[in-house]
Amino acid sequence: MDIKREPPKKTKQYVLLSAGLVALVLVSVAISRLKPAAPTVEKGTLWFGVAQRGPMVREVNAPGTLVPEHVKIVSALAGGRIESLPVRPGETVTATTTLVELSNPDVDLTLLQDQQQLSQAYGTLAQLKSTWRQNMLSQESNVANLRTQYNNAVRDVAVFDSLDKKGLAAANEVASKHDLVNQLKVQLDLEQRRTQDMKDAEVQQIQLNEEQIQGLKRIIQEQQNKVASLRVVAGEGGQLQTLGNPQLELGQYVNSGVELARVVQPGKLKAVLRVPETQAKDVSVGQIAKIDLHNNNTVKGHVTRKDPSSQGGTITVEVALDGALPPGTSSDLAVDGTIEIERLADVLYIPRPGFGQAESSVGIFKVNPNQGDANRVTILLGAASVNTIVVKGGLNVGDSVIISDMSQYDNTSRVRVK
Repeated sequence: MDIKREPPKKTKQYVLLSAGLVALVLVSVAISRLKPAAPTVEKGTLWFGVAQRGPMVREVNAPGTLVPEHVKIVSALAGGRIESLPVRPGETVTATTTLVELSNPDVDLTLLQDQQQLSQAYGTLAQLKSTWRQNMLSQESNVANLRTQYNNAVRDVAVFDSLDKKGLAAANEVASKHDLVNQLKVQLDLEQRRTQDMKDAEVQQIQLNEEQIQGLKRIIQEQQNKVASLRVVAGEGGQLQTLGNPQLELGQYVNSGVELARVVQPGKLKAVLRVPETQAKDVSVGQIAKIDLHNNNTVKGHVTRKDPSSQGGTITVEVALDGALPPGTSSDLAVDGTIEIERLADVLYIPRPGFGQAESSVGIFKVNPNQGDANRVTILLGAASVNTIVVKGGLNVGDSVIISDMSQYDNTSRVRVK
């Protein structure tokens, strides 16, 4: 006879299943709360800087070139064809050294025409003086005749007045003699005034002709200078830097005003720096500068001039060299200049990172000592120099930061460094 058995209980299975589900939930929650793995950066590819406190020198660095302090540009006073080039660039010249010889027949012809006009002006003046003398002699003769007639009429009036008192002269005749005296007196006065007017007019005409002659003389002098300028001289001693731009050639025709040559003083050079306009605002005349000649030599100097406007994003700054240049240093040499802006006595600063500008806030990775990682922190930057920058907040003395460009990790708050 079969005995009915009860089925085995599944309580243990339910307990294990429940425990497994709880464990799975706990693991899922734990995994969800885990932070994403930090990216790893090779330590050898990074630049690090340590925050320090102390004095800091603010400087501005800019490229530039050496140029002569004094350049004399020799230009053509008159156009002409080049007949001779006695010297070449690089040679030493004096004030009277001939640089270029030109020829221009038109200039010579103009001088001859001006001289002819001057000769004609002299002839006109001589003829004017001769005519004036003849006119004056004729006028003086007329005045003398009138004066004689007037004096005779005066004497006749005296005689007729005497006769009239004695009743020996007719009244009409006496009146006629008085009228004649008055007429001759008026005519004599008019002729004397005409004589004076002739003298004044003649003086003015002669003066105008003499001024015309002086003007022609000045024109001839200028034309003679043009003729003489066809032989172009250096004008001052120095070194011939260039001979035309482009180089002059024999037979070439040059116009008036064209640059023919440049004469410089060898050894007297200055540095012309091209400072970025964002940094040039703190540059001023008199500031100390150092010029790197790129040949293991550095020369001290000071700022002498700063352009008021920028060109191409840079401002030109001129630096006078206080120290002696090494032998053989020539113009147009590429240099680097460092201008000292100011000295800050006691500030917190770090090496200048490859990102971030002065007076701004920036995110930077601060290294956690002995942990092999770095966390992003926000720091406030202050005044900047060429290689250093002031930190106004966010770091302490001794903090190490990554100053390399970490823009590719902008969305990451932590990196591992190995």
